[in-house]
Amino acid sequence: MSKYIQAARRLITREEGATMVEYGLMVALIAVVCVVAVTLVGTNLSAMFNSIAGSI
Repeated sequence: MSKYIQAARRLITREEGATMVEYGLMVALIAVVCVVAVTLVGTNLSAMFNSIAGSI
């Protein structure tokens, strides 16, 4: 019976570790999306400001 309890404890421990890895991957993906969005918006804003400066 104690072997089953030990196996269950190991399973629970492994799930917590996998959950932390999953959260880490989600945070990394969100960071990549934010960097790409800021880069695209920055490029578009730069072009818009250049066109405004050229028209003045």
